[in-house]
Order: sequence, then C-alpha cells, then structure tokens
Amino acid sequence: QVQLVESGGGSVQAGGSLRLSCAASGSIFSTNGMGWYRQAPGKQRELVARFTNVGTTYYSDSAKGRFTISRDQASNTVVLQMTSLKPEDTAVYYCNAGMNGENYWGQGTQVTVSS
Repeated sequence: QVQLVESGGGSVQAGGSLRLSCAASGSIFSTNGMGWYRQAPGKQRELVARFTNVGTTYYSDSAKGRFTISRDQASNTVVLQMTSLKPEDTAVYYCNAGMNGENYWGQGTQVTVSS
C-alpha cells in the first residue's frame, strides 16, 4: 500500500507564493508519473502539473510560467512551487501518483488566494 502525504498550502494574497510538497511512502516498486491536480468549488478536478512516466513535465496552461514542479526520485517526493498566485488558483490541491500499477491520491491541501 502506498500513501501520499501532502504538506504546504494555506492562505496568501494575490501575487504571493506557496510551496506544496508530496511524499510517497510504502512499498514502491514502480512509478508511472506523479504530480498535482486541483479542484475548485463547483468545478471538476483538473491537472495542474505532473511528471510523466518518462520523466518529462506537463503544465496546464494556467500553470505555465508561474508554477514549477520538481521531484526527488530517491525519496519519492514531488514539490509544486507556485508563484504569482491569483484568486482563481484557489482550490484544494491533490497529489497524485501512479505506483505499482495503481493510482493513488493524497488527502488534499487547501490553497486560498485573496485579492
């Protein structure tokens, strides 16, 4: 069983920055991508940024130029550095990982950006 533990998030004013971290623990034999999604109230969950199974990165259009995803493969940790935050970035952010042939989600962490 794999567990994803998220940290970071919180409240910030527009233009500010936040850092989200996600650490995977458990018996991990294979990794098929790891990244971040978000879900705003009344909206569907959407991909923000992720590493693919071949190590390339993907960013949503809203994240490009403002967010940076990084990872430490040795510790199965992925970090999302968010800058120039906007009120529309307000959402619950979820860590996601494909590991051992299964799809795992973190518990979610709230990010609130005030204008």
